[in-house]
Amino acid sequence: MDKNATRYTVQLYIYDLSRGMARSLSPIMLGKQLDGIWHTAIVAYGDEFFFGGEGISSCSPGGTMLGPPDTVVELGETEVSEEIFMDYLSSLGESTYRGDRYRLFEHNCNTFTNEVAQFLTGRSIPSYITDLPSEVLSTPFGQILRPILDSIHIAPPGGNVINGGRNL
Repeated sequence: MDKNATRYTVQLYIYDLSRGMARSLSPIMLGKQLDGIWHTAIVAYGDEFFFGGEGISSCSPGGTMLGPPDTVVELGETEVSEEIFMDYLSSLGESTYRGDRYRLFEHNCNTFTNEVAQFLTGRSIPSYITDLPSEVLSTPFGQILRPILDSIHIAPPGGNVINGGRNL
């Protein structure tokens, strides 16, 4: 490693979309405890980056309608420059993470943040977040709800879409 390289802090912002309701309702509805319905974003270079039904978006940290995150996880530091990172996001936004590729259970905000976290720091996001879809779908009620939930595209308002989102 170059001792003179600029290092940038990388954080994971975690939001509970259920605002605590998953914790109380999941045992009744799913027969198992879920602590939240997680939306995640990567914070680096002074901005928050996330993926939703509109594609890859950015905003100032905590700047979506979700407000401040419920939890912040320090993922580490990166030597990837902001320019290289933005080129990387632009490439992802034209291919893998276009808005029309969003799938609530298989290809969502958490899939995106996990991939970006690994690119920037070599670390994954916590498994309790990435395992949530399989936890829900492993229940009979999750299987019943799947067709309805598959049609949902979550895109927290307040972000600026990077690279056109759905229209690529």
